[in-house]
Amino acid sequence: MTRASKHLLEGAVTLLAGLALWLFTGDVEVPMVTLTKVGVVLMCVGGAQTAWGLYGAARRHV
Repeated sequence: MTRASKHLLEGAVTLLAGLALWLFTGDVEVPMVTLTKVGVVLMCVGGAQTAWGLYGAARRHV
């Protein structure tokens, strides 16, 4: 497994986990943390990691 494909896989999983938190934890109350906001942060990190993996894959083929 190449480095770019690892970034793509990790980014996709992180993005989907963040999406699940954002969609399904609106009524859950946890002290010190709002799970919907954690979901948004995870989606941003996952999107950035996926974009980095796509950039790495595109750069490798040039």
